[in-house]
Amino acid sequence: MSVNLRKVAIVGCGFVGSASAFALMQSGLFSEMVLIDVDKDKAEGEALDIGHGMPLARPMQIYAGNYDDAADAAIIVVTAGANQKPGETRLDLVKKNAAIFKSIMPEFAKRQCQGIMLVVANPVDILTYLAIKLSGMPQNRVFGSGTVLDTARLKYLLGEHLSVDSRSIHTFIIGEHGDSEFATWSTTNVSSVPLHDFCEMRGHHNHEEAMREIENSVRNSAYEIIKRKHATYYGIAMAVKRICEAIIRDEKSVLPVSSLMTSVYGIEDVALSMPAIVGKDGVECLIPERLSADEQSKLRESAKIIKDTINSIM
Repeated sequence: MSVNLRKVAIVGCGFVGSASAFALMQSGLFSEMVLIDVDKDKAEGEALDIGHGMPLARPMQIYAGNYDDAADAAIIVVTAGANQKPGETRLDLVKKNAAIFKSIMPEFAKRQCQGIMLVVANPVDILTYLAIKLSGMPQNRVFGSGTVLDTARLKYLLGEHLSVDSRSIHTFIIGEHGDSEFATWSTTNVSSVPLHDFCEMRGHHNHEEAMREIENSVRNSAYEIIKRKHATYYGIAMAVKRICEAIIRDEKSVLPVSSLMTSVYGIEDVALSMPAIVGKDGVECLIPERLSADEQSKLRESAKIIKDTINSIM
C-alpha cells in the first residue's frame, strides 16, 4: 500500500491525542486526519468538534476510523494509554500501557504500514521499544517523542533565567523521558557563547546551584502540572506538531527523539533520547553528542533503568 503524504492517524483520543489532533489541524501539514480510539464515540466527538472549525481554518477531512484507515497514513501518532496520575511516575504506567501496546501493535504489523510511527504515550522509551519490536516496521521509522518537550522546557527556563530568546539557546535533555533524564550542560551555549560565560555576562555567577535548580524544575515539570490540572497535553501536542513538521517537510532537523540505541557509549538494544536527524525517512542517524565523563555515566545509568524495566515486562 502506498503512503498518503497528506494523511495523519492519531491512535488514542484522550487529552494528549485530542490536543495533538487540534495542533496538527492548525499546522496545515495534512489534508486528512483519522482519529482512532477504543471508545468510538469519543473519537467521533473529537472529530466533529475539530471539524466544525474547518470554515475558520484550512480545508481538512477529519473523521473517526479504525486500523484499516491508518494503514496508508504518512504518520501514525500513538497516544493510546492510561494517564499519569498525581504522585505516579511515568514508569509506574508501564505495565498498564505495555499491555495496551501489545494489543495495538500487532494490528499495524498485519497491515504492513509504510509510514512513520511516532510514539507519544508514556513511558515513551519503553513503549517505543515495544513498538519497534511488535509493529513489524523498520526501526528508523518507529521512534518516540522522547525529550523534545523536556528540551523545550529547559530552553524556556534558561531563557527566563537569562532574559534571552529561548530559541537562541542550544542544549538538550537526553536519556529517559523521566526521572533519570539530564541536561547536556557541557555543550550548552547561547548562540555559540558557552553557558557560564553568558550567565556572567547577564549578572549570574552562582552557576552550579542555578543549573541544579533549573534541571530539577525541568525534571519535575510534569508532576507540577499534573498536581495542578491533573494532566499535561498542550506542551506535548506542540512537540508532536514540531516532530511532524520535520518529517513531512523533510527538514532533517536535529531533535532529541527516543530511538533504538546501537553502540552509543556502549549502550545497546534500548530506546532512549539522543539528538537525531529527523526527516521523511524518520530517524536518519544519531548526532555524535560530545558528553563529559559524568554525562556519559548518567546516560548509561538512565539506559540501565529503562532496560531493567523492559526486561520486567518482556
